[in-house]
Amino acid sequence: MLHLKQAVIVEGKYDKIKISSIIDSLIITTDGFSIFKDKEKMALIKELAEKDGVIILTDSDSAGFKIRNYIKGCTSKGKITNIYIPEIMGKEKRKAVPSKEGKLGVEGMSTKILIDAFEKMGICVSETEKRSADIFTRARLFDDGFIGQANSDIKRQKLLKELSLPSTLSVTAIIEVLNAMFTEEEYENAVKKII
Repeated sequence: MLHLKQAVIVEGKYDKIKISSIIDSLIITTDGFSIFKDKEKMALIKELAEKDGVIILTDSDSAGFKIRNYIKGCTSKGKITNIYIPEIMGKEKRKAVPSKEGKLGVEGMSTKILIDAFEKMGICVSETEKRSADIFTRARLFDDGFIGQANSDIKRQKLLKELSLPSTLSVTAIIEVLNAMFTEEEYENAVKKII
């Protein structure tokens, strides 16, 4: 499994599930065209692009290219790596009918094809370093009062605001973003400001 500094941007939750089988990094979904209206998520992507860079991996259909180009246009100051999948006609197993253009998306690609796509861009999946243990966990958020306690949701929203993160992030996404973007000191300073 490959651990990357860069976040990987994909279109949907099934793409995220597929990619998480080979990538151990922050994976952000655009939720299709919802990214065009989600200013908070786009701000997060911009910040990630400027910090460590982002990898864009969308489907090889017209919708995928519109999303890819929108993200590239909004992150002109950041580092973008584009990874492309081949155009293969077919239908994903979970779908009753093929997509509008009849092409397989990221979720329909084999693991080998995805690994090959990363390797063509110089990102070797076979030569990986073991990821160090995450600093931020559910237990840590519980201990700090951000989940599972009275007023956790209010405290969690204050933390997200203090860290300039989207208010719509799930607890799982918060943990992924904290581990990808923040040091323990930055987190602790934010916690002190809101308690």
